Amino acid sequence: MKKSFKYIVLSLVILLGFNAPKAFAGNEDRSGQAGASELLINPWAASAGFGNAGMSFVKGVEAIYGNVAGISNVRSMDVNFSHTDWLSGSGIKVSSFGLAVRVGESSVLGLGFMSFNLGTVPQTTVESPEGGIGTYKPNLININLAFAKTFSNSISGGFNLKIINESIANMSAMGVALDAGIQYVTGPFDNIHFGITLKNIGPTMTFSGDGLSIKAFLLPNSSLQHTVIQRADQFELPTQLSIAAAYDFHLGETSRLTVAGNFISNSFTKDQYVLGLEYGWKEYFLVRTGYTYESGLFSGILDDACMNLNNGFSAGVSVQVPISKNENAPMFAVDYSYRTTASYGGTHSVGARLNF
Repeated sequence: MKKSFKYIVLSLVILLGFNAPKAFAGNEDRSGQAGASELLINPWAASAGFGNAGMSFVKGVEAIYGNVAGISNVRSMDVNFSHTDWLSGSGIKVSSFGLAVRVGESSVLGLGFMSFNLGTVPQTTVESPEGGIGTYKPNLININLAFAKTFSNSISGGFNLKIINESIANMSAMGVALDAGIQYVTGPFDNIHFGITLKNIGPTMTFSGDGLSIKAFLLPNSSLQHTVIQRADQFELPTQLSIAAAYDFHLGETSRLTVAGNFISNSFTKDQYVLGLEYGWKEYFLVRTGYTYESGLFSGILDDACMNLNNGFSAGVSVQVPISKNENAPMFAVDYSYRTTASYGGTHSVGARLNF
């Protein structure tokens, strides 16, 4: 127990000291000033339905986003596919794929991809402001390289390196970010969970490319054109700190009810408080719901106090069954989640998992 406590203290010092001023610099007046905001979007169906409340015990590939320490619970290999209709009616789709593989008695490696389909945008120029000269397709792609290790029966920790790529027809930006997280479990039935994670720590990003240059006549009455290159300002990443806890109530031998909470400190937007409930029957059928609160949540969408299209409520369901009658048979699962939004038709996610 003393050894586990030592790991917890050391991990907390690392996480909070890694970039503490930035992590606790939340200021709603800075909302919209960070870039790469797609890093704050959970693309996985099961944990999204929980409202991100379960970050203290999230497991498998979904932990690459939620709390990277959770991939250490993978038995042998975990594969996850997910498709999200983001802000239904906006035409934005998010596709995700992840793989986590155990590489040792206590170590797991993870790989994840998240790609946004934003549709096509009409191409315009100074000479053709109305378009009609073609289209281009914006691209947002995130690649995750994760590692987690189990230090004892109670504590695990991990790191996740993100490679961020954003581009349009003639401009692009690339950057890197780091997540770190720990999970701690205790109680007579391992039914008390704690977790902390620090996300999106990295250097500033900036756009570059031909889109920043124009041809212009610098001298009056001159036929000589010059190429003028404009400088793009740098932008910071949306750092986020999460502190989560959960408690499992065992209702007999077949049922479980989990109450979970999560405090999220955002460096560029308002802090959030998340509460979630999950009921599981034999771990074959699970239903969950969550609610995320932040200041100004109940204000109208046109009110300056409202800074988030998501208006709090989320829900989801999972069905998972063994693919054979063997005791350690692989589990196949299908997940669905829905998140309400103040505009558009909400956000729908569907996923499929295979755990070996």
